[in-house]
Amino acid sequence: MKIDCGDYRVLEGKAVEFARRPTMVKPLYKSRKHYRTLIEEQIAELAVQQSLLYANNDHSLLLIFQAMDAAGKDSAIKHVMSGVNPQGCQVYSFKHPSTAELAHDFLWRTSRCLPERGQIGIFNRSYYEEVLIVRVQPEILRSEGLPREALAAKDFWQQRYRSITDLEHHLHRSGTRIIKFFLHLSKEEQRRRLLRRIDEPDKNWKASMADIEQRKFWKQYHEAYEACLGATSTMHSPWYAVPADDKQNAHLIIAQIILDALKGLRMSYPRSDRARQRELQAIRKRLAK
Repeated sequence: MKIDCGDYRVLEGKAVEFARRPTMVKPLYKSRKHYRTLIEEQIAELAVQQSLLYANNDHSLLLIFQAMDAAGKDSAIKHVMSGVNPQGCQVYSFKHPSTAELAHDFLWRTSRCLPERGQIGIFNRSYYEEVLIVRVQPEILRSEGLPREALAAKDFWQQRYRSITDLEHHLHRSGTRIIKFFLHLSKEEQRRRLLRRIDEPDKNWKASMADIEQRKFWKQYHEAYEACLGATSTMHSPWYAVPADDKQNAHLIIAQIILDALKGLRMSYPRSDRARQRELQAIRKRLAK
């Protein structure tokens, strides 16, 4: 299997048009069994890379997942990250901010959850909600208690994009590698998945009228995502628009992107210097007794 991750990367400074980006591509697998073989191989490689990340303890990895409802964020996290050590991986889901969170700047609540060195952090939704749902539904913005002059600024959204990219540049310099995934789902496939939540009893709990209400804003959300991805995909913190109509294909693509990023760190297990070797020999002698 060969996956060219560059096919899905949003280039820095380039306009994003989802109409030109497919939600479905040719399957990377030949059968369900073949898919399981491929994803298991990737998961095993990810486990090795995670172990190296933990042992080196000088970098961290932040994975951000954003998408429309039913695009498969939870599924991607569950399947792609199923083989990593839970001690080295933290998952956070961000929904409507609390009163305490609204009393701070919009990056505060997520900054507290950033991964430590040696760790993989996963954001299921993120600070990007503040330039997506908040942009589509301005009543949320009005509840954030911002100064009037800030709300009146003509370049309000550009300022927020700048705050985000400044943060991500700072994190990169500090050793955190950031990969951002937009799961690109078609409106028709979303409709099918929402219907399955009704038709399949074990998925009934997922069904929500709120999801149906949000479909009315499909065009506005796509416009917000296009503007956001175009403004915040950078060389060091890129966005990837992953075709999501086929979940299995999406999993394979996401796993490969993560693997490429980790392998790009060129990690190996730390080598022992002479002092460490002497310490190890002293430990051996103690154990021999």
